[in-house]
Amino acid sequence: MEDQKKRIINTTITRNTAEFSQQTDNIYETVAMLTKRANQIAAEEKRELHKKIEEFASNSDTVDEMYENREQIEIVRHYEQMPKPTLEAIDEYLDHKLYYRNPSKEKDNDSRMEALENEVISSTPQE
Repeated sequence: MEDQKKRIINTTITRNTAEFSQQTDNIYETVAMLTKRANQIAAEEKRELHKKIEEFASNSDTVDEMYENREQIEIVRHYEQMPKPTLEAIDEYLDHKLYYRNPSKEKDNDSRMEALENEVISSTPQE
């Protein structure tokens, strides 16, 4: 999975807020969506890290433990150097890789469509 990720800049960047409200028409919805995606990415990374560390959870003698501790430290350092989940979520959003839908807006649209259909039905002459 790490090979598939493109290089994400891990520093502070000034962003144009207008870009964030293009897809949703609301900056607050965008922030909520990015928060949910960042939480998903963080949970996925946490599972990966715990799975790799569990491989070292074995009872062995002290020489092997020292070697395993070095490997554990290298794994943890690798995860610490990875871009933060929020940066990954923002990058996915700006590259149009996120699917977004708002169920409350869909319900509003459905009720509007239903009202329009009822108007059309009632305005047509009946025989």
